[in-house]
Amino acid sequence: MMEAVSSCFGKALVTSSAVMLVMPPSCLAEECDPGYSLPNMPLLFAIAMVGATVGGLLARQRKGELKKLNDQLRQINASLRRQAKIESYAPALSYAPAASKIPESEVIVDPHKQRLLTYLRTGKNYLRNQAPDKAFSEFKAALDLAQSLGDHVEEKKAARGLGASLQRQGNYKEAIKYHSMVLSISKMTGEDSGVTEAYGAIADCYTEVGELEKAGKFYDEYIARLEND
Repeated sequence: MMEAVSSCFGKALVTSSAVMLVMPPSCLAEECDPGYSLPNMPLLFAIAMVGATVGGLLARQRKGELKKLNDQLRQINASLRRQAKIESYAPALSYAPAASKIPESEVIVDPHKQRLLTYLRTGKNYLRNQAPDKAFSEFKAALDLAQSLGDHVEEKKAARGLGASLQRQGNYKEAIKYHSMVLSISKMTGEDSGVTEAYGAIADCYTEVGELEKAGKFYDEYIARLEND
């Protein structure tokens, strides 16, 4: 970018000097406003040329970022369609082994865990009913309790809920923080459920705030995981 600007600055000076040489003497003899005298014109012309060049370069860069995002979204759409087609072949097929029923007398009920699950369920219901502000409060209570219990599985669920709640409220910067927490917990525990969705959500948030280069990087991660899933 700096090399292009320097080059255009030099070209602008040469061009403006050439304009002075070809102008008739009568023009050179005319009185001008001191602020816009002829000696100042080459510099003013050069500055205008540089400004136009920088604006053009930034516009082309922005256009390139938008094109890349558009291509990435097309690729995501194609991957999702392929997944839907594959899953439609056996929609009722379950690969989970049938679990034997445990007698109720042998079930150990942890009141803290029960309260944690209640927070999560309530938060999900608020999200379904388009009340993200209320959902945030429930998920925040779930996150705090999960962290105090050292329950990373439920902590990650709460972080996902917080990210989704903030995203729906348009608070994209804070949403990125909680979606990123999902990635951190997954890396720490080695359990990657929800990671693909977190990459996509972070990319969406960066797109909303206009940080297209960062969005593109997370869309790349999202696409890679869609292709491998």
